[in-house]
Amino acid sequence: MPKKDKPKSKNSSIIVRLSSDDRAEFIDLCKALDTSASREIRAYIKKFVSKNKRKGKS
Repeated sequence: MPKKDKPKSKNSSIIVRLSSDDRAEFIDLCKALDTSASREIRAYIKKFVSKNKRKGKS
């Protein structure tokens, strides 16, 4: 039987400074869409890295 890969652990943090109004609006939208702020930020980062991976290499 094939061995299941363990999901990558989430053991790092990024601190982002933004206005309290922007944060509140983002959190409210995430709640309304039944998702979490962390999930949406992780998805954005993965998409950004995938899209720009080759651009950053010399």
